[in-house]
Amino acid sequence: MPKLLSAKKAIELIKSGDRVLVGGFGLCGTPLTCIDVITEQNQIRDLTIISNNLGEAGKGLGKLLLSRHIKKAIGSYFTSNRDAVLAWKQGLLEIEVIPQGTLAEAIRCGGAGIGGFYTKTAVGTLLSEGKEEKVINGERYILIESIRANVALIKAHKADTLGNLIYTKSARNFNPIMATAADLVIAEVDEIVMAGTLDPEHIVTPHSFVDILVLNERYAKVGGDYVEKPTNR
Repeated sequence: MPKLLSAKKAIELIKSGDRVLVGGFGLCGTPLTCIDVITEQNQIRDLTIISNNLGEAGKGLGKLLLSRHIKKAIGSYFTSNRDAVLAWKQGLLEIEVIPQGTLAEAIRCGGAGIGGFYTKTAVGTLLSEGKEEKVINGERYILIESIRANVALIKAHKADTLGNLIYTKSARNFNPIMATAADLVIAEVDEIVMAGTLDPEHIVTPHSFVDILVLNERYAKVGGDYVEKPTNR
């Protein structure tokens, strides 16, 4: 059974230099509370963040970028945050770009114990430089190694007390596969209910993948957006 911890206590388990998978697409399905708490911890630095993008300017992972906690970012769409582009130009951020479908498959393979896979995506481009190439049935492929991390920070809508997770529509995005591909999985959720009350057909991430539950107490859902609550912190 996963432990229910405050965001502060959960984040203390992350170490400087860790590789951290972070769920989300833009700000949708992003563990915003956990990210905010990392920005408040001066002892956690030089993180490699593996995520589709780095949030938006001053929001989500964009906050973590401005607080200089990120050494390297691995993902697909960094141009959605102008601060990420500026940090890269200034030499303050390393960036490794991976096509979005390739990123998802690399994480899935990491969770499934598969060392890598061959894909035609990016063959003959700058993204294929330094990668092993193989011809299969007359087609050129490049080898992509699987992705795993020390920690996964994921976001779900609801959990039961065992740690089974359900998601809301597109907020599901990368979160389920990231839950399988890290040594420590911290799941931020909006609500926790008693075991046995979730419809088994709606459970996407089984509790066996979840180590720690964190309750979202900083953001309220207004319409389709999460808005930060007023706070005295």
